[in-house]
Amino acid sequence: MSKKPPVAKKEEPPATAAATAPAAAAEEAAPAPAKKAEKGKRVKKHKEEKGVHAMYRIEGDKVFRERPTCERCGPGYFMADHHDRYTCGHCGFTRYKQK
Repeated sequence: MSKKPPVAKKEEPPATAAATAPAAAAEEAAPAPAKKAEKGKRVKKHKEEKGVHAMYRIEGDKVFRERPTCERCGPGYFMADHHDRYTCGHCGFTRYKQK
């Protein structure tokens, strides 16, 4: 393995005051661009999670299921309650509500 010789860096010539003065004067004279209205971060409202306890109702010593269970999947799978139907999230079975 052979090492490559180090490459010399090119030095920039020193900036003169006459060369930087017009640029500095142009920056000061130019009007500031209009600021856009800042949009703040939207605060997300925290939805309260319902959990399993929302699917049962306790009256006295008895426990009642609030939603029906899936006919295909069995008693371990509750169906989602929509405005016009019940739907199983596991298998996709849909049962429409009677009007």
